[in-house]
Amino acid sequence: MVEKRNEFAKKLYLDKKYKEAVKEYSELIDLCPKSNALYYRNRAACYMMIGTYHRALEDAKKCIELDPKQPKDYTRVIRCCLFLGEIVQAEFTLSKLTELDPENKSVATKVRIIIEYVKRYLKDADEAYDVKDYRKVVYCMDRICDVSTASTRFKLTKAECLAFLERYQEAQEIANDILHIDKQNADAIYIRGMCQYFEDNIDKAYLHFQQVLRLAPDHAKALEIYKRAKSLKTEKEKGAAAYLLKQYSQAYRYYTQALTIDPLNKITNAKLHFNKALVAAKLGALNESIVECTEALKLDENYLKALLKRATSYMELKEYEKAIHDFEKACKLDKSRDSKRLLMEAKLALKQSKRKDYYKILGIGKNASTDDIKKAYRKRAMVHHPDRHPNATEGEKKEQEKKFKEVGEAYGILSDPKKRSRYDSEHDIDDGDIEFQTYFGQSDHFQFYTAGYNYNRL
Repeated sequence: MVEKRNEFAKKLYLDKKYKEAVKEYSELIDLCPKSNALYYRNRAACYMMIGTYHRALEDAKKCIELDPKQPKDYTRVIRCCLFLGEIVQAEFTLSKLTELDPENKSVATKVRIIIEYVKRYLKDADEAYDVKDYRKVVYCMDRICDVSTASTRFKLTKAECLAFLERYQEAQEIANDILHIDKQNADAIYIRGMCQYFEDNIDKAYLHFQQVLRLAPDHAKALEIYKRAKSLKTEKEKGAAAYLLKQYSQAYRYYTQALTIDPLNKITNAKLHFNKALVAAKLGALNESIVECTEALKLDENYLKALLKRATSYMELKEYEKAIHDFEKACKLDKSRDSKRLLMEAKLALKQSKRKDYYKILGIGKNASTDDIKKAYRKRAMVHHPDRHPNATEGEKKEQEKKFKEVGEAYGILSDPKKRSRYDSEHDIDDGDIEFQTYFGQSDHFQFYTAGYNYNRL
């Protein structure tokens, strides 16, 4: 009966029906609990074929316990240990195999080379982790996992470093794959919590860390990050509450304190800098608001709200070119009508800021009459006419010529009712409308000045 079942299990194995073969060998082990190591050995082989290396390792160890003289069982233990990343145990078992079978040097040499390979990258990874060179750690884990393909520990080390490198999706995929097999894996849950935390999903992160600490109360990393998440949440909520109560100075202090908690949490810190920018604007500190928006954008260059807030602060400070630069980038990120409108308003403000104040040039008010404009023009033109400054330096002459021309431009616009109306309504005036020679040619007063008139008679 037992022999027939053993033959049937062997056939299942040869037919590559490994899971069915495992079931048969398990029943045979139950039927013959004190039998020799054969059934454990065969079941271990089946487990290895389906990649269940921890079960295969248990059976291989049982084989050694039942029959410690079989080199093949030691070799299988070593192979399982290498797949699982149990390097210390693999090295120990290799020493036992060498004692048992000293003549089989080829196997020992190959295994020793593989073990040294893994140990070298483990050492490099530890050193890189200590100096926070997470990219190198990921590289080392990839090299190690070429050997230890079933090592949960090394995969999770890689996932943790990917999270530190802000590659959250990759990190979560590794953690999810492990949790699919082992739902209670505290380290995998910790990795998922880390990703939620760094993506500013503090409440979800909270739940993950709490679950980790229920499963592993001494999980130091989870406990540390849980405390940081709790502190961040508390300070953010205090800041938000103070802001709603219009206690802006207090809100600013809370947000500043929150920023000291975790420099690695870039997304949350970007939002905290933005919150500080809002508060600073409320306090009338526009330059400080710009600084905080800039800090937020250093952490998240596509942070639209920070970009728009900085642009509006530039607008209030009349730094229109800087505002336009920010609004242009905002339009690339957000093609909405509002973004385009803000950009157009900034461009218009810049153009208006460059308009010459013709009333100021003539020294008159906006309600000046036609006669007032003529009188002011004659007075200003007389002051700045180049012929009145024969002893001036070359630079001074150019400055007077410039002012003289501006006086003419001002008179040409303000003395013409249609042009003045367009100017007052802030419409563009065509360059052709203010050509120096054109409108001076229409003025009798120009003849006096260009003919070298005696200024003392005016």
